[in-house]
Amino acid sequence: MGYPRVVSTFDDLIAANERVEPRDEMPDAYRATLVRQIAQHAHSEIIGMQPEGNWLTRAPSLRRKAILLAKVQDEAGHGLYLYAAAETLGVSRDELLDALHAGKQKYSSIFNYPTLTWADIGAIGWLVDGAAIVNQVPLCRCSYGPYARAMVRVCKEESFHQRQGFELLHTLSHGTEAQHAMAQDAVDRWWWPSLMMFGPPDDASTHTGQSMAWGIKRFSNDTLRQRFVDMTVPQAEALGLTLPDPELRWNEERSSWDFGEIDFTELFEVVKGNGPCNAQRLAHRVRAHEEGAWVREAASAYAEKRAAREVA
Repeated sequence: MGYPRVVSTFDDLIAANERVEPRDEMPDAYRATLVRQIAQHAHSEIIGMQPEGNWLTRAPSLRRKAILLAKVQDEAGHGLYLYAAAETLGVSRDELLDALHAGKQKYSSIFNYPTLTWADIGAIGWLVDGAAIVNQVPLCRCSYGPYARAMVRVCKEESFHQRQGFELLHTLSHGTEAQHAMAQDAVDRWWWPSLMMFGPPDDASTHTGQSMAWGIKRFSNDTLRQRFVDMTVPQAEALGLTLPDPELRWNEERSSWDFGEIDFTELFEVVKGNGPCNAQRLAHRVRAHEEGAWVREAASAYAEKRAAREVA
């Protein structure tokens, strides 16, 4: 059993680096920021099932199919954890889904790119999930309790996804010449979008400063992006693949990797809805939601019948 907290006001909790819980008083702006961030995170997990689910029927072996099925299932679970965390802030899941379907809430820009070959599944696991781990591990220390606790399990499972992606690419890159070329092509296409996952540069980020002051975020976008690059470069060398950045070089003075300028114009266009698969991803999500209405209605009817039986 833990000791009871000796501070109670929001400012005291933040200053003491303690967790804010659902019943604690909190500023409306803090609550709104959390709803926006957690909803975007949850939406990203659910939309993120699409580019990988696209390859479930085309996996090259039963083993690869089982791995991919498990990963897509994990992502569905992550979305549910996060929607549940958002609900503790007084917003319903229906409200969040309605906002997503109406284009009023966003999801990660990375999921608006197509998966053209089987190697893309490896690149997503290695690069996209690798970037997610760097971004999300600090969220385990987020000031809002339900979000932080949900992230502990999410990050453990994401680490498996990253290893699976690395192993898949390693197999391809050490296979035939054509397989190596396919792996290299996937990395070439996913590298820059993965760097954009961390958001705009610090001097153009609208929310970072306040989110860090509240303890929602622990590190800035650029700091996390640099960590990802430093982590990924030696992994690329182990894979025998080249990262598509001619300016990538070791900086002895900083003990870190320098990398080229990111074209954030592309990020902003994708966020606006002009990415390669924005319309397709959202239309598919809306259609699935509408076609699944009967399942939700049946589940609700069953729950009501069961509750009535227990009362009787």
